Amino acid sequence: MYDPILDALRRGALGEALTAAEALVAERPDDPQALRWLSAAQLQNGQPDAALASIDRAITLAPENADLHLARAGVLVGSRRNEDAQAALDQATGLDPNQFTAYLIQGQLALGRGDLDEAERLARLATRVSPDHPQLAAINGMVSLRRGNPDDALKIVSAALQQAPDDVQLRYALGFIHMALGHWAFAEQSFRGVIEKVPGSDNLRSLIADLIRRQGRPADAADELLPLVALNNAPALHRYIGHLRLAAGQNDEALAALRIALAAQPRDRETVLAIIEAWRRLGAQEDARNTLDAALATTSDAHDLWLARLLFEAVGSPEARAVVERWVAAMPKHVPALEAQMSVLDAAGDDDAAEAVARRIVELEPGRASGEQRLVEGLLRRDPTAAIAHVGELANKATEPHHKRGLRSWQAFVRDRAGRHADAANTWAELAHELAPSRLPLWTPSGAKGPWPELAPIPMASAGKAYPIFLWGAPGTVVESIAGVLGAISNRLRGDRLMPNPPPDPMQNYHTPARLVSGELSGEACIAEWRKTLANRSEDGGIVDWLPWWDNALLLALRPHLPEALLIIAVRDPRDAFLDWLAFGAPVPLALDNLDSSAEWLASLFAQVADLHEQDLFPSRLIAMDDIKDDAPAVAQALSRALGVQLTEPPSSGARRFPAGHWRHYAQALAGPFAALTPVAVRLGYPEA
Repeated sequence: MYDPILDALRRGALGEALTAAEALVAERPDDPQALRWLSAAQLQNGQPDAALASIDRAITLAPENADLHLARAGVLVGSRRNEDAQAALDQATGLDPNQFTAYLIQGQLALGRGDLDEAERLARLATRVSPDHPQLAAINGMVSLRRGNPDDALKIVSAALQQAPDDVQLRYALGFIHMALGHWAFAEQSFRGVIEKVPGSDNLRSLIADLIRRQGRPADAADELLPLVALNNAPALHRYIGHLRLAAGQNDEALAALRIALAAQPRDRETVLAIIEAWRRLGAQEDARNTLDAALATTSDAHDLWLARLLFEAVGSPEARAVVERWVAAMPKHVPALEAQMSVLDAAGDDDAAEAVARRIVELEPGRASGEQRLVEGLLRRDPTAAIAHVGELANKATEPHHKRGLRSWQAFVRDRAGRHADAANTWAELAHELAPSRLPLWTPSGAKGPWPELAPIPMASAGKAYPIFLWGAPGTVVESIAGVLGAISNRLRGDRLMPNPPPDPMQNYHTPARLVSGELSGEACIAEWRKTLANRSEDGGIVDWLPWWDNALLLALRPHLPEALLIIAVRDPRDAFLDWLAFGAPVPLALDNLDSSAEWLASLFAQVADLHEQDLFPSRLIAMDDIKDDAPAVAQALSRALGVQLTEPPSSGARRFPAGHWRHYAQALAGPFAALTPVAVRLGYPEA
C-alpha cells in the first residue's frame, strides 16, 4: 500500500507522492507508516512544518518505533530548522546550501525507504561539495549500520563527533548505533543529549523510555513519559505507560493509564488485553464490569470488548448468559458472538438451546467448524449413525482436497466414538495410503547389536557445565508433549530438525546409522560434525536436541565421544502408539502405507529402545507417556524426576488423544499390526492383551 508513494518519491514526482500519501492517511489515519511517508512527501514538497507535524503524529501512534524517531531526525535536518536542530546544517564558507542540503534530504529519504545504495551515492555527491561536513558521517554511519556493520558505524560517527561534539544529527545516529549494539545505557545517554540541545524534541522521550525499559527499569521508563502526557494526551501514550506500569508491578497506576486509553480507543485490542490484566491483578471485577459496560454503551459492536466483559462472569452462570444475550442482540449476525453464547449454554447444561444456536451458526456460515461440531455432538448422543452420515455429507460437499481429507478424518473419529472401530480404522488406513506419496519414507533400522565401544568417562572440562540432551520418540508416542513442555519452560529446546532448514549434520541424515556400522563414517567425525552445527544453535552447549529419528548405531559415536550427553525417549504401549500414529499422524511426517509392514518397522524401533534400556547402553531416561500425554503438568513432573531438578509446570494445552489401552477396541480391526507389536509391548512391560 506504500509502494505508490515510494515509487513517486524515487521518480521525483513530488506532487503525485504527496497526493498518494494524503489519500492513504485519509483512509488509514491511525497507520504510523502512512504518516511517515506523508511526512517525507511533505518535506520534499517544501512543507517542513507539516512534515514535522505528520512524523510527530506517527510517533504518537507508535512511540517505541525507533525508525520513526530516525525519520524525525531526518525531517529536522532536511527542513533546515536551525533553531531546533542547533546548527545541524552549518555550512562551510562559500558552500551552496541548497545543493548540499538537497543531497542530505535525498540521502535521508533513501535511508528511510531502505535504499542504501542510493543513500551512499548521494553521500558521495555531497562529499564533493563539503568533504568534512559532519552530516556526511551521519548518513555514512547509518548506511554501515543498515548493512549490518554497527562497529564500523560506531567508528565513523564517533570520529565525526570528536570534530563536532554538539552536532544533533550525529547524536541521533550514535544513539541508533548503540541500540543496534545493545548498548542501551549509551543509547539513552546519546538521545538525552539531543533533548538537551533541541527544544521541542520531547517526542524522543518515548524512545528513551523504551531504552530504560530494556535496562529492566519499567517504572523509570513510565516516569520518563510523564512530561509527554502534558503535551500529548494520545491514547497510545497512555497505553504504553500502562504496559510499563504493569511490568513494574504498579497495578493501580497501570489501571489509571489504561482506563484513559480505553475510553479514547475502546476497539484497541492491546489496550483491552492490558486493562484485563490490570483488573485481574487487582481483583477488581466490579470495576471491570462497570467500565466495560460503559464502553459497550457507546461501542456495542466491538468484539474484543464483549469478550472481555464475558471474562468477568463465571462460565455458565446466569450473569454470563445475560452478557452473551446482550452481545448477540447487539451483533446478531456475528458468528463469534453466537459461538460464545453456544459455549455458555453448554456450560449451563442447556443442550437444546446450545444446539439451536449451533444451527443458527451454520445457517449464517455453512460448514463453520464450531457449529458443525456441536451439531454432531448432539447427534452422537441421540443417533450415532446420523452423526456419521452428517459428517459424510460435509465431506462429500467439500471441494478442496485438504478440507475433504480433514472431514473424512473427522468422520473416522466420529465412528470411533460411535463404536464403529473397524470402519474408523479403514478410513484412517485409506487416508494414510493416499498421503503416503507426499510423506517421508520410513528409514531402514541398522539392527546394530554391538559390540559397543567402551563408554568414555565424562570429561573433566564438562563438570558443572550445561550438557546436551537428545530427545526422541517413535511415531505415536506423543513425544511432542515432552517437547511442548520443554519449549514452554526453557530456551534450550531446538526443534529445528523438524523445520525447513535443519542443521546439516549426521544426526539429520537417515543414512548415518548404516555409515557408522560400515565404518564409512567414524564416531569421532560424526560427533565433530554435530559439534560444528551446535555452535550456531547453542551458546554454551546446553541444548535439548529433538531428533527426527533414532538408531542404536548412534551409540558407536555417542559412547566414546559424547558420554556427557543424556538421551530422553518417550515410550508408550506400542499398540497404542501405532493407533495414535494412524489416527493423528506424527511430528515427522512419515509414510504409513502398508499397515502390517509399518507395524513391523515400528516394532523394530521399540525393540531398540528395549535393548538400550535393558542393557543400560547409554545414560538415558524413558518417559512413559501412556497416562500423561495430555497433561503438561504431569509431563513436567515426569521430566523433573528424570532430570533430578524441579521444573516449572506449564498449563495443559487442552489437546486430547486416545486414552491408554484404547488399542483394545481395535484388536480385531488391526489384528495383523498388533500381532507384530505385542511381543515388544510385553518386553517393555505392557500386558499381552
